[in-house]
Amino acid sequence: MFRTVVLVIAVMLAAAATAFAGNNKNPSSSWIGLSATAAAPAAAPVAGSYVTIYEGTAATAQPFVHLRCYQNGTAVSESWNAVFTPSTGSATFMLASSAWQGGAASCTATLENWDSYSSHGKVSTLASMSFNVGA
Repeated sequence: MFRTVVLVIAVMLAAAATAFAGNNKNPSSSWIGLSATAAAPAAAPVAGSYVTIYEGTAATAQPFVHLRCYQNGTAVSESWNAVFTPSTGSATFMLASSAWQGGAASCTATLENWDSYSSHGKVSTLASMSFNVGA
């Protein structure tokens, strides 16, 4: 049976309220959070499980979530998911890759705005969070 482990940060909740308050283009109104699904109860996501990254932003209608994971400083997983839904959305990632068959890792999820990429080659970071993955 799968269990959901939700990590909640009070500061993130305050930022979420700000994201819904207006329709400005202020990147500070962006937030990102994590929900992990693991095969057994755990305090953190585990290798081989899925995580869902929730986000909210008023800075762009088409944000991307970028996930990077490392073991002992070596990149073992990197992927992006588009989140083209109004105001808030989510992106699900598997915590595994051909380079990451198991074991603990540290990951960073970044909410990105690619609106200026085609004209200026620039990607803006709107919010980010780090989390550890258990073995």
